Amino acid sequence: MSLLINPIAFQIGSLPVHWYGIILGLGALAGLLLAIREGKRFGIPQEFFMDLLLLGVPSAIVAARIYYVAFKWEDYKDNIWDAFKIWEGGIAIYGALIGAIICAVIYVRRQGYSFWRIADVCAPSLLIGQAIGRWGNFVNQEAYGGPVEESFLRNTLHLPDFIIDQMNVKGVFHHPTFLYESLWNFVGIALLLVLRRQKFLRAGELFISYFIWYSIGRFFIEALRTDSLAFQGSAGLASFLNSLWSPMTWMGFEQGYLDPVYGNVRISQLLALLIIIAAVALIVIRRTTGKASARYMDPIVSTKNAGAPTPEADLNRSRRKEELSEQRSTSTPETPKPQARQTDSVVDSPDDKEK
Repeated sequence: MSLLINPIAFQIGSLPVHWYGIILGLGALAGLLLAIREGKRFGIPQEFFMDLLLLGVPSAIVAARIYYVAFKWEDYKDNIWDAFKIWEGGIAIYGALIGAIICAVIYVRRQGYSFWRIADVCAPSLLIGQAIGRWGNFVNQEAYGGPVEESFLRNTLHLPDFIIDQMNVKGVFHHPTFLYESLWNFVGIALLLVLRRQKFLRAGELFISYFIWYSIGRFFIEALRTDSLAFQGSAGLASFLNSLWSPMTWMGFEQGYLDPVYGNVRISQLLALLIIIAAVALIVIRRTTGKASARYMDPIVSTKNAGAPTPEADLNRSRRKEELSEQRSTSTPETPKPQARQTDSVVDSPDDKEK
């Protein structure tokens, strides 16, 4: 007998608090802490990232819901109020990114910072937020893949019982695509953390690398799902995307069912491919045109307080003073050299000898 997770964590009076919202909140908090920690290296106050989060999260959620509802309009047009039931799931990550980026561009520029520099600092935060947030889909039993045998989950993937049970939807086991994407994102976090310490990295390229890494994973994982947003494209385009995905079939995977009513081209899969191409081209263009002259490790300065000392600079100055003070206190004073002892005898000069 499978034991499913209740999507409602607890209730405050008559108000239910859903696991989905709690998990999204934890993802946002983890991303905030990661950004604050890296921001300290550049002297960026933590209040800057807290304000960015408070503005960015609502913008991302609203845009993600609008994006999803727009492509699922047939399901909502007869009952528009269902579009506001975000706790039931149904948000699109690309919509969230659009909303977050628009908000960030406006806020960051008003604070006098370069968008590319701040986006670099926040890139790992985006991935950790997505990696944790995918577990909200797990609790809601959504964003899963096509049907599989229980033995595949238990003996091939060696998943714990609580994941296997939750992937049993109406008596049919499914690919845990939420888990595939979550693990892919955690690996991406490690890669970005290593990449940002490399001297060759230019400003903006860590943020662009985030899009490349995430989109590669999303392209292959998206085709496993059965709830993809889609549109009716040309047969040639659909065939081209399927051919790019074909290496997955060599590893024993099969694409999830795509309802012909919605179309034959998965929107997220096509967007992922376009983003990869655009991101690589953007890196090349920015380097060849000199737009990426600054490096990731260069100081980040706001044009609104460019002359003001940063907290990191004050800290380094204080540490330097302490080091100099310790050197003075621990240094051994030089022992004066003993003067040569004078003798009573006087050496006669040649003139005296002649006398």
